[in-house]
Amino acid sequence: MSRWTSGADRWRRRTARVGLVGAALAGLVAGLVVGGPPAGASAEASAAAGGRKTITGEIDGAEYRVELPARWNGTLVLYSHGYFLAEWVPEGVQLANRVETEQWLIEHGYAVAASKFKNDGVGYGVQDGVTDQVALLDWFEEHVGEPRRTVSSGMSQGGLIAALLAERNPKRFDGVAAMCAEYDTHATWNSGLDITFVVKTLLAPGEDIELVRAGEDAAASRDALAAAIDRALETPEGRARLALAGAVANIPGWYAAHEPKPRTTDELVAAQSLWTKWAYSYGIGPVGRTELEARAGGNPSWNTGIDYGRLLARSSQRDLVRDAYAAAPGGDLGADLKHLAKAPRIRPEAKAVAYQYRHGIVRGTTPAPVVTLHSTGDGGAVTDQERWYADQIRRHGNSSSLRQLWVDRGGHCSFSSADELVMLRTLLDRIDDGQWPSTTPTRLNASVSAMGPDYQKVLDLGTGADLPSEPAYTNFTPPRMLRPSR
Repeated sequence: MSRWTSGADRWRRRTARVGLVGAALAGLVAGLVVGGPPAGASAEASAAAGGRKTITGEIDGAEYRVELPARWNGTLVLYSHGYFLAEWVPEGVQLANRVETEQWLIEHGYAVAASKFKNDGVGYGVQDGVTDQVALLDWFEEHVGEPRRTVSSGMSQGGLIAALLAERNPKRFDGVAAMCAEYDTHATWNSGLDITFVVKTLLAPGEDIELVRAGEDAAASRDALAAAIDRALETPEGRARLALAGAVANIPGWYAAHEPKPRTTDELVAAQSLWTKWAYSYGIGPVGRTELEARAGGNPSWNTGIDYGRLLARSSQRDLVRDAYAAAPGGDLGADLKHLAKAPRIRPEAKAVAYQYRHGIVRGTTPAPVVTLHSTGDGGAVTDQERWYADQIRRHGNSSSLRQLWVDRGGHCSFSSADELVMLRTLLDRIDDGQWPSTTPTRLNASVSAMGPDYQKVLDLGTGADLPSEPAYTNFTPPRMLRPSR
C-alpha cells in the first residue's frame, strides 16, 4: 500500500459518519452537543432545581427557549444558531456552542435565550433569524424584564445574525460575540460556486451536473460532485485539480480538530478535499442552493468575468497547488486554467442578488463592542471572513470596538466551552470597563486552563469525537478574501 493510499484511507475513515460540514455543520454541532425541552404551542414555565426556570414556547411559528437563573444578574445572552440542513436539525433549542457554556452562564446568574427560527431553523434563515430574535427579545422584556445589558452571540451563520442584530437595533444590544462567523455570506456562496465549478469542469466533464437551479436534480448533482472528488483522490493529477478547486476559495488543508495540521502535500490536499466534498458539494452545493434560491427568488451566485488564474495568484493556497501539480506527472496547470477560462459561465438573477445584499452582508458599523473567535484551520467559514469584517469596521465603524481572537485548531467551530466562555468574559469586561482587557494568547490560554477539565472538550465534526484539548489561543493573520461582495 502506498503512503498516499494509506493517508487517504485514514482521512476517509475519519469522516465516514459525517454527511456535511462548513455552514451546515452548525446543525450537526447543535444535534450532538445541545439538548433542550420541546416547545409547546404556548409558553410553559417550569421551576428547576435551585429556583431556575425553563420557559419554552413559540412566537409566530418559531420555537424558543429561555433559561433563567435562580438569581438573575441582569445580563441576557441572546444566542443565534448556525445553518441547518433538513437532515441535520437538532431537537430543542440550543443556547450556546457548547452545552457546558449554557450551564456555566446560568449557574453564574446569566439569563440565556434563543429562537430556533421559523421553518425549524432550516436553511438560509438569516432574514427569519433577525426577525425572530427581535421578537423573542420583545417577549423577554415584556414577560421577564428589561435586561441591564444584552449580548448578541452566535456561531457560523448565526454569527452573521448576531452582528446584524446589533447593527440594526443599535440601542438594544450592548455587545456582540461572533464565533466561526461569516459576515459576507454572499461571498461564501459565490466562492462555493467557484469550487464546484472547478470540480465539475476539470473532474467531471460531460456529466449531467447542475450547479445552480438544480431543482429535482439537486441530489443527483450533489452526489455526482462527491463521486468526482472521491475519484480524483486516487491519482496525482486528480489531487492537483482538487488543490486548485480549494485554492480558488482560500480553503485550508486542515480538517481535524484533534490532530496537528498535515505537513505533506498529499495529506494537505486530502484534508482540503474534505471541505470541498462535505461543505461545498453537500452543505451549500446543489441541494443547499435550491433552498436559498427559493428564499431569494432565483440564483444569486455567478462566475461571469471571473479569471481563475488571477484568483489562484492571490490565493493563500497557491503554493499547495504548485506543489500538487509538480507531483503530478500528467498535470498541466496552465492547460487547466485555460480550460476553465473557456468553460461556459453562470449568471445570477438580479432580484436574488439584491436579496443577498439585503440579508447576507454586514455593514461593519459598531454600535456596540464586538469580539470574534475563529479557528485558524476553518474551511467552512474561511478565516478571510474575519479580515474582510475588520476592513468593513475600519471603513464604517470604530476599530477600537473590535477584538478578534484565534484558536489554532482545524475544523469549523472547534471550540471548547472554556474557549467560548473566555471570549464572552472578554466582551463583558469590555462592556463593564469601557476598555478591552489583555487578550494576549498567554493570558487567554491561562484563563482557559483555569476553567478546569470539565470545560476543555472539543468536538471533532469529522469523527464525532468529543475529547479534551489543550488551550490553543494564538496570534494569526488571515488571508484576504478573494471574492468579497464589496
